[in-house]
Amino acid sequence: MPTILFDQIVFGPIHSRRLGVSLGVNLLPVDGKLCSFDCIYCECGLNKEGRTRTKLPTREAVREALEQKLSAMREEGVRPDVITFAGNGEPTMHPQFGQIIEDTIEVRNRICPKAKIAVLSNSTMLHKQEVFDALNKVDDNILKLDSVLDKRIQQLNAPNSPSFTFEYLLEQLKRFKGNLIIQTMFLKGEVDGEKTDNTTEEEISGWIEALKVISPKQVMIYTIDRETPVHSLQKVNKEELERIADRARKEGFEVTVSA
Repeated sequence: MPTILFDQIVFGPIHSRRLGVSLGVNLLPVDGKLCSFDCIYCECGLNKEGRTRTKLPTREAVREALEQKLSAMREEGVRPDVITFAGNGEPTMHPQFGQIIEDTIEVRNRICPKAKIAVLSNSTMLHKQEVFDALNKVDDNILKLDSVLDKRIQQLNAPNSPSFTFEYLLEQLKRFKGNLIIQTMFLKGEVDGEKTDNTTEEEISGWIEALKVISPKQVMIYTIDRETPVHSLQKVNKEELERIADRARKEGFEVTVSA
């Protein structure tokens, strides 16, 4: 099974399809995966294959690693477009996530004030007030919404919590009052002998209605870019992604497409 794991707290910079020159921050263990979802397309692999033995990095270790890397980049004349919290799982699971975001804002303002701060999150920890407040402070609060159907969420994302449903997710996303970016992965294929496809008319029309309720400032849609742990998945071609994007654009949403 192919996996891409990050063995450092701060990694890159890398060129992101969606974010530009991105300096990554990994708040999870460096020897495996820790996530509240078990997405069938995750580049880090499936949870059962990524058992960890190391601990989460401390707040102090994250701040020191970020400050050292940004200072070194500045001396080299390199500036990141964005500092992105992603890594080996769900970053908002870190118990000091809010404090780490505060530290990151201070370090960014001092060393590279033009860089944005982004968080790529699967939206599972939004019920925690500290997480909600921290996400409201970053420049790009990027939250996952892969489907409006509970059966598809279970199939694509496999949330750890049985109480995680679309209705719950929708209520949490509405709380941001538009201060968020919605990110959706579109794909097709087969999982455990069952068809999977979140590009059907039922899915897309429901997704657009959800966007109207959430009112995000931007929408990012994308498809598979690397080999996935479930090998029977298929990319959605750029033409189809653009058709989906155009339907959302007609409703007034800013949509970017990564194919």
